[in-house]
Amino acid sequence: MVSPDNETRVPSKIGDRSTSDVVVRLRTQDGRDDWIYCHSHILIEKSKYFADRLSENWPTCQILDSRNCVEVYCHEPDFDYYVNVVRLLYAVIDGSMDEMWHGVRNALGILQVAVKLGCPQIVTACVKYLEAVPWEDSEEEEILRIIPGMGLQTEPILARLQPVNPSAIMGLFLSALQFATSSPSPMNDLKISAQEQLEYMITEDDDAPLLTADDEIKLEVKECVKRLLSRFNNLLEASLREPVESVCGPGIMQSFQSYLSDLSWASQILNKLEIMREFVNNWIDASDTIVNVVEHVSPTAEKAEIAETRYKVIEVAARVLEAIGYGTVILPTAKRLYAVKVWLPFVRVTKPLIDSVITNSDGDGDSDNALAIKIDGELWQSLESTLVSIIVALPSENQAEILTEWLGNEHIQYPDLTEAFEVWCYRSKVARRRLSLVVGDHAEE
Repeated sequence: MVSPDNETRVPSKIGDRSTSDVVVRLRTQDGRDDWIYCHSHILIEKSKYFADRLSENWPTCQILDSRNCVEVYCHEPDFDYYVNVVRLLYAVIDGSMDEMWHGVRNALGILQVAVKLGCPQIVTACVKYLEAVPWEDSEEEEILRIIPGMGLQTEPILARLQPVNPSAIMGLFLSALQFATSSPSPMNDLKISAQEQLEYMITEDDDAPLLTADDEIKLEVKECVKRLLSRFNNLLEASLREPVESVCGPGIMQSFQSYLSDLSWASQILNKLEIMREFVNNWIDASDTIVNVVEHVSPTAEKAEIAETRYKVIEVAARVLEAIGYGTVILPTAKRLYAVKVWLPFVRVTKPLIDSVITNSDGDGDSDNALAIKIDGELWQSLESTLVSIIVALPSENQAEILTEWLGNEHIQYPDLTEAFEVWCYRSKVARRRLSLVVGDHAEE
């Protein structure tokens, strides 16, 4: 019905009744009814919907205020977006107009209307804006709900959410792994963050792991941890050569604690990937040296710092002993007995020390003597159960030796080996009868 005039025009302004030749009437079921005075040549040029409505192919065209009228019905929540889209048809949409979107949610609303009304310039500008700006979590969920059903023209918005190819994931994993085991490193907060994300990448929760723990991944993790253990062993050897005063100095102690933190995290990853064997063997072989270094610390060092270092050692030792005690890693009897003889005395002395530091810091409010780490109360119970499991799996004579020493020790309360004692007593008492029955059964066969 209406065709654009090709002659030169002065710039048209929305709402200018003196030059307007069409009314866009926006209406809702709730009774809102707005008239926007527009110009047909702008509507036709920039909107396929209005071009169709104002064409001769459209069967009827209403007249309102002596002008052609296009009625547009919309839902109440979308009303303002329709008004904005009509206004944007008059705007010069370029890079200087980025501020006109007024945030992600508003731009999403405008985009949906622009797609319905066939306004390619506005759609393109919205897509560029939404693709470039940061989103809040709730906005991201809204984008995921709306954009996928809007076609190819809006796909660039989802670029940051697309799955990454496996080689890129692998490259990032290896880079993060090297950084996560980079002790000694002063960037502890960054390293902890990297460790958390690496663990998240290989964990199966509601979604599949980002990386499948195949042989290649396991090999890379093992090699990386092996280098970490090598540097840790070098530090242990160097520490034993240092004077007592030097060992408690801030440099060596901070490095020692940094290594222990990395090793604690590495043990979790290795256990998750079921490749603990080399780590366990290396730790057991170095156990004497580790204990010697910790006990080599000068008595003039801060009590809280000594307790913190000992606790970090306990964290790693607990995971190693757990792997032994529950059969994740199979070690010969001699190594299992050695592990108990090294770590049982260390554990029974360390717990009272840590408990006293916690009690004193709570009582006097002295922040200098407070622990800088969070103590896991369940660790002690778990460690006690682990030690019992290891002990009851040793030969009876070795059990008797350990239990005799325990009953005569001043730290008999922890770890509490009562369960191991009960098992030993029962087995020892019925041993002859049980074994004689077994021998008898075999003789009859």
